Parts: sequence; structure tokens; C-alpha cells
Amino acid sequence: MIRRKAAIALEYGATARAPIVTAKGQDDLAERIIEEARRRGIFIAEDPALLNLLGRLEVDEEIPLECYTAVAVVLAWAYRLRGVAPDSSRRST
Repeated sequence: MIRRKAAIALEYGATARAPIVTAKGQDDLAERIIEEARRRGIFIAEDPALLNLLGRLEVDEEIPLECYTAVAVVLAWAYRLRGVAPDSSRRST
């Protein structure tokens, strides 16, 4: 069996209610997505199970509730690697 390379890019900013799929692809397109992420200094997480779940979404689609915890773990990891604390103003009271 030939293993295909796949990549999904997420964006989560001040105006987004939830992380949004901004790019997705396989093989050559996946390589370009990963290369662009590296060029921009974006951390790349490898999680085949999460990739499988997010791969069902379309570009510009918000992640579903069942992916929130897994994506939050990845975002927290990226924040820690950058030495940045998550924005506490986004927490609900």
C-alpha cells in the first residue's frame, strides 16, 4: 500500500468563533501547504486521527464540536512552543 501525504491548515484568530480549515490537500499540494507553513514559521503537528476527522471538512468550514478538544491541544502546544499565553479575554465567564 502506498501511503499518501496529506495536510490541513487551520486558522484561528480574533474574529473566528472556531478554527477554520484554510487549506487542505494530498501529495504535491500537501507538500506545498507544509512548505508554506514552514516558511511562515508555523508549527506543524502530526496527528493522523485528527487529520482524518478534519479531512472530511471543506475549505472555509469551521471545525465541528467533536474536534474542539483535539484542536485545542494542538493550539496549546503551538502557543507553548512560541512562548505565548492564550488570550484570556476569549474565555467565557
